Amino acid sequence: MSRRLEGKRALVTGGSRGIGRGIALAYAEAGADVVLGYRRQQESAQAVVKEIEALGRRAFAFAADVRDAQAVTEMVTGAREALGGLDIVVAGAGVATRFQPVHEVDPGYWERVIGIDLTGVFHTLHAALPILRAQGSGVILTISSIEADACRANGGPYAASKAAVTALTKVVARENASANIRCNVISPGLVMTDMGQGLLEQHGEAVISGIPLGRAGTPEDVARLAVYLASDDAAWITATDFRIDGGQW
Repeated sequence: MSRRLEGKRALVTGGSRGIGRGIALAYAEAGADVVLGYRRQQESAQAVVKEIEALGRRAFAFAADVRDAQAVTEMVTGAREALGGLDIVVAGAGVATRFQPVHEVDPGYWERVIGIDLTGVFHTLHAALPILRAQGSGVILTISSIEADACRANGGPYAASKAAVTALTKVVARENASANIRCNVISPGLVMTDMGQGLLEQHGEAVISGIPLGRAGTPEDVARLAVYLASDDAAWITATDFRIDGGQW
């Protein structure tokens, strides 16, 4: 991968595994120093830190539950202090949903999914934006899903939270364009993470047959898009939702 992000400093929440891990490693390969945000997977986060350091870049890991505004503020502030600044913020922390019709969803479970997948993004952007606005530049990426548009049955909490993330990101993009801050959304389809594997186990290979390109995506597929959007090659792109799904939706 080319050094599109040479000298940049990035925070990736949800960076210990899955798509977040793929983005964190791709950013390091592209020349960035990276802070990983994680909630519980300390061992996994430290393993990614070592992988990034092996690429010759600086890396740190900070634990924070993204539902906790104070914890997120401390993570973002810690990332800025550890890296000496902050140029890129990827709000990638998320949780999958159970497959249930809305009338069977426990209200406490609804609050958990919304709290992590939506409120966690708000907390991350709320803490990072003053930093980026003060320096007059920055890139924000959020991770949504094609489910924000597909709205398939039995995925209510997840679809609702991801649709709201897409809308929130576009609002933030328009509010902060004059501060030279670009904000875009990445909306993956089926990607072979723990969540994607769970979908395959539940629904079988029929899921793959609905993808015109004939395969599930990989974290690396998504990460290459994330590198492009964080780079100066995408300098005139903001408030845009990028679907990456093999043509599925």
